[in-house]
Amino acid sequence: MRDKAISFDIAHRAGVSQSTVSRALRDSPLVNKETRDKIQAIATELNYKVDKNASNLRRQHSLTLALLLFEDPTSDDSLINPFFLSMLGSITKASTKAGYDLLVSFQNLNDDWHAEYEDCNKADGLILLGYGDYTDYRDKLTKLEEQGTHFVRWGAHDVDHPGVSIGCDNMQGGYDVTQHMLNMQRSKFTFIGEAGSQAPEFKERYLGHCQALKDAGLEVNNSMQFDAISTEKSGYQAVQRLLDTSKPFDALFCASDLIALGAMRCLQEKGLSIPKDVAIAGFDNIPISSFANPALTTVHQNTKLAGEILVDNLLRLISGEEVSHYLMPVDLVVRQSSGALR
Repeated sequence: MRDKAISFDIAHRAGVSQSTVSRALRDSPLVNKETRDKIQAIATELNYKVDKNASNLRRQHSLTLALLLFEDPTSDDSLINPFFLSMLGSITKASTKAGYDLLVSFQNLNDDWHAEYEDCNKADGLILLGYGDYTDYRDKLTKLEEQGTHFVRWGAHDVDHPGVSIGCDNMQGGYDVTQHMLNMQRSKFTFIGEAGSQAPEFKERYLGHCQALKDAGLEVNNSMQFDAISTEKSGYQAVQRLLDTSKPFDALFCASDLIALGAMRCLQEKGLSIPKDVAIAGFDNIPISSFANPALTTVHQNTKLAGEILVDNLLRLISGEEVSHYLMPVDLVVRQSSGALR
């Protein structure tokens, strides 16, 4: 007779599968709270403990996950987009809860990150952050799939994209921002941010913006879209180009908060009042957006949940389970820059 409980005992008592037990014991958000609490209570009652060393040897796993950050141009030396900082914290916590170490590494498109980690047992799987234009590294992702490497990626889903993507509903976010500013009686819109295939998330935000204009009976003027990458400097320069055209506008939808912050500075230096002369909104809800003057209307992506889902789905892949693409909802955060609050 066994004197030590196993996961099958918990699954039998709880009336769930062993995979559900595994996810619940690592606090996976994909298991509802009631079920998680029930399973964790049974585990405590049975004095169940995971033997990490034995599990590691049995599965020949390193019990390490690798987070690969693509270097972003930034105004400081971090080379990390501020949006990813909070997600980094969530991924670290979720990995720790699951009993995994997290290896964080900077990469660029010329590195051979596609051939390293899992093959040499440095990590059991990869999380990719900041790799927006997957066309630049499609061959490397295809290689990862061919060699059986487990990986998940934060970003826009595309049917041609290898692997599993976790992202937010960028189109809905773009629609909601534009509809909000339409409700504030704005009608002459400019979109600041790249809108081509090289920036799939920005493109989806632009498409949502365009759909809101069409639904309101307004014409989409492609000449009122100005390219910008996600930096304050790029947003500043894009608004300078806009002002040089002398075209009238009363609303700016910026594809990221960083772009919006640069745009705000340019407008204010030119003597324009926000939101009296120009309403402005961004996307991402990075912490500094609430401290801008005026505070920036934006779209919130739940980075805590995103980190948890990225880790959970990667662990499910490692365990041999099927995983599908996941689209997270977004929330509009209304502040003074769009003229909604006094």
